[in-house]
Amino acid sequence: MNNQLPLLVDSHAHLDGKQFANDLDETIERATANGISHILTIGCDLESSESSIAVAEKYENIFAAVGIHPHDATEINEAALLKLKAMLTHPKVVALGEIGLDYYRDRSPRNIQRNAFRQQIRLAKEVDKPIIVHDREAHEEVVQILRDEDSAAVGGVLHCFSGDLKMAKQCLELGFYLSFTGTITYPKNEAVREIIKEIPIDRMLVETDCPYLSPQKFRGKRNEPAYVRYTAEKMAEIKGLTIEDVARVTSRNCHDLFGFGTVDQRTKIAYQIRDSLYLNITNHCTNSCIFCAKFSDFVVKGHELKLDHEPSITELKSAIGDPTRYAEIVFCGYGEPLLRLELVKELSHWLKDQGVSVRINTDGQANLVHERNILPELEGLIDAVSVSLNAPDADSYHHLCRSTYGAQQSYQAVKDFIQQAGKYIPEVITTAVTYPGIDIAACEQVARELGVKFRAREYNEVG
Repeated sequence: MNNQLPLLVDSHAHLDGKQFANDLDETIERATANGISHILTIGCDLESSESSIAVAEKYENIFAAVGIHPHDATEINEAALLKLKAMLTHPKVVALGEIGLDYYRDRSPRNIQRNAFRQQIRLAKEVDKPIIVHDREAHEEVVQILRDEDSAAVGGVLHCFSGDLKMAKQCLELGFYLSFTGTITYPKNEAVREIIKEIPIDRMLVETDCPYLSPQKFRGKRNEPAYVRYTAEKMAEIKGLTIEDVARVTSRNCHDLFGFGTVDQRTKIAYQIRDSLYLNITNHCTNSCIFCAKFSDFVVKGHELKLDHEPSITELKSAIGDPTRYAEIVFCGYGEPLLRLELVKELSHWLKDQGVSVRINTDGQANLVHERNILPELEGLIDAVSVSLNAPDADSYHHLCRSTYGAQQSYQAVKDFIQQAGKYIPEVITTAVTYPGIDIAACEQVARELGVKFRAREYNEVG
């Protein structure tokens, strides 16, 4: 495998058909050479489901999904469901799909499509497998059936997502992932690119749907798994990330959803996003913010950040390696870095000696924690500080952030920290998360009154 390329997963391919009959081995070799670590090949009827299993059995890095597509919904009967159930016990079958509704071609009567969709969701729940959903021109009914059948119990993915932003958010609320194909590279497909901008990449997959839907560079030609890289590159461009970020996050998402692949835990202490290196030095915090993602998991942009101990200065230097490789080093992670003030100062001295830019992301309560003004101790060590304001008044702050220091004392301390920080640190920014109910405009007004920059941070888009 080419280890120079970030590893991607093609989460939806059709490798069992005649289009790959003469060169499947070469197709898989090209995928591997292009950094595709795993491929999920999808069944659309009983025959192609069996063929998909056969492909998965032949290749170590290929897994299968089995199901009956809405075009073939008339296949569904008790015997077919029993066959699917038996296939779903195969160790390389990781999902039930593709299933759903297709009101564009209407190759099966709509009532039969709906019944087949519901029956297969129930089967997925019975065997505890996620589902892969096909939706074409049936957006409202797809969402309604997913709700009716309590599909969140198993979760899944809306493959080749074609709905609008409202539908995207509804699917995310149901716990589903959204998957995107090479169509996001088409010049006129701005609508889907806008959706990608608005939703967190932590809920996205990339796919080819090969042999269909080739990216723009190969439009009109057969698609194949190696080309999923073009979709990932476009997604990176849209999200302002690197291809390495997209590969890491979407591969992690596939692991979480389907259970194949591995999770790289080497970046628990020092983790890269874009061209910055973030340092996770503690999971402890002064606040228990109701919107904090760590209360559901400790994953940030594909990095697993749950610490089993607080790293030492030696461990941090080892994890960082050559700090001059990065645009900046950021004390951040899933805790409050200034709880470990002495470590922050010692490591920052080391970084500044090498000419590296240093930033701290903080909740601004360090002066309360250490019972003194610690900002003069950071002078000359820290180039920028980002302080989480998150509320325009003390009561709102306490409701949202649940500080251990109480409402009035904590919020005033945060504002004092922000106001004083500019005397010692060249760049000071306040932030607020766009969590429902937070008055972002009022937060920005507080920042203006304090004389500092302001930035709104998207809720559920961590990192």
